[in-house]
Amino acid sequence: MAQELKSINLVAPAFKGINTEDSPLAQDPSFAETADNAVIDKRGRIAARKGITVLTTDKTELGTATIVAMKEFRDDLGNTKVFSVGNNKILSGTTTLVDETPGSYTITADQWKMVNFNDKVYFFQRGYEPLVYDNAGGAVIKLSTVAGAAGVTSAMYGNEVLAAYGRLWTADFSTDKSKVYWSDLLIGHDWTGGTSGAIDISKVWPDGHDEIVALAAHNNLLIIFGKHSIVVYSGADAPATMALADTVSGVGCVGRDTVQYTGTDVLFLSQSGLRSFGRTLQEKTMPITSLSGTITKDIIRLINEFGETFSSVYHPEENFYLLTFVSQDITFCFDVRGTLENGSYRATRWPGTGFNCFERKDDGTLLIGTSDGIGSYSGYQDNGTAYRFKYISPELTFGDTSKLKFIKKIRPTVVGGSETTIYLNWAYDFGSVLTSVPLALSSQSTSEFNVDEFNIGQFSSGQLTSRTGINANGSGSTLVIGMEADINGQELSLQEINVLALLGRTL
Repeated sequence: MAQELKSINLVAPAFKGINTEDSPLAQDPSFAETADNAVIDKRGRIAARKGITVLTTDKTELGTATIVAMKEFRDDLGNTKVFSVGNNKILSGTTTLVDETPGSYTITADQWKMVNFNDKVYFFQRGYEPLVYDNAGGAVIKLSTVAGAAGVTSAMYGNEVLAAYGRLWTADFSTDKSKVYWSDLLIGHDWTGGTSGAIDISKVWPDGHDEIVALAAHNNLLIIFGKHSIVVYSGADAPATMALADTVSGVGCVGRDTVQYTGTDVLFLSQSGLRSFGRTLQEKTMPITSLSGTITKDIIRLINEFGETFSSVYHPEENFYLLTFVSQDITFCFDVRGTLENGSYRATRWPGTGFNCFERKDDGTLLIGTSDGIGSYSGYQDNGTAYRFKYISPELTFGDTSKLKFIKKIRPTVVGGSETTIYLNWAYDFGSVLTSVPLALSSQSTSEFNVDEFNIGQFSSGQLTSRTGINANGSGSTLVIGMEADINGQELSLQEINVLALLGRTL
């Protein structure tokens, strides 16, 4: 008598993102071994990320270089201007990149930090005199040339700049890694007059010695991130009387450009993964958990690459924090809508995108800097070309590692992807080579009410849902299932995978 096929469902595959930390056999099937060029959409499905629509049509001033940083300048009258840096130049614009570098000002590095402050945008980089722009002057100029400038000396040419509590703050200097300077109130060009000042924290590092990497402001606190520790001052709105409020030992920040505000907290990358400032303070006397706990080893390995630089962005509209390891061209996408049972964000990976830096505009548009210039996070192509979406499950036992599984059919539920060819993959018993079978999704068309004739047009208010399957073969005690697709103009998400299998003898 023929044995009945058993239906096994993977509901919401990869809903919990990548997990490369736990044993493959012990994992919840809602995790993924691989989730490339993917996000977790608002319905909890793994879906293809959006692409980049390049806005730049004239990148002559950028040449063959890459946009390294961007900032949208907005003054109180609502005037806006996008600045970027690359090719050792200060650039402006999005469609045509215009060189705004001051005359007789030589730049040989592009690691600028830009901040908006009091109707101006300021540019800081270690070892370089700061620059400033406002719409009244209409040009980027040296800070020392502003009328009334004071104290603009090489001692305050910092790599980090923060606009907070009515002042500019700067730190991380070529010869001093423990001093913080602040400007006069509402006067970003005066560093010796009024209520300007400085503080040396070399005596308060919790481990005796450290180097300032980044500054942040939160709840009237000045947060000073070192490489291996954190120092916190309260009363930062009156810096002359601010007081040491807290220190954290053993947790620091690896890169200035990993620090992002979420409105209620500050995210940053430490030597052991992504962390939040609020949680770090709460847990400093306990084992500290990481927001990247499901991919900790991957993160640490990438951090330890010599000379690695970082870029990041928090984008509330898409509910993600993006962290790019620039030299290795890998971006991790962390879903910030909630955490898993271990306190981690759900993570997916975007490899080989060429995304070099990010800027969220006030209208919610996410700008991306690349070697092609400036683009927006939109559409489902990368500058007119397709990119590969890839999902691979963890090793699946379907609740019983002792029985053989004979897979007969794999039937995914795919939303969107009209006329896209997807590839269903599987392998048994930790096999490194996956069997792959193509499956063409049907075409989706929509009809407007009162346009098509009755019984001719099909009416669709959303994305096409496809449940077509493929026949599979082979056997093993464990199974890996995957799906890949080239995203070329159509959004696509994976809702479910149904597996029809025979359960064989006990091994």
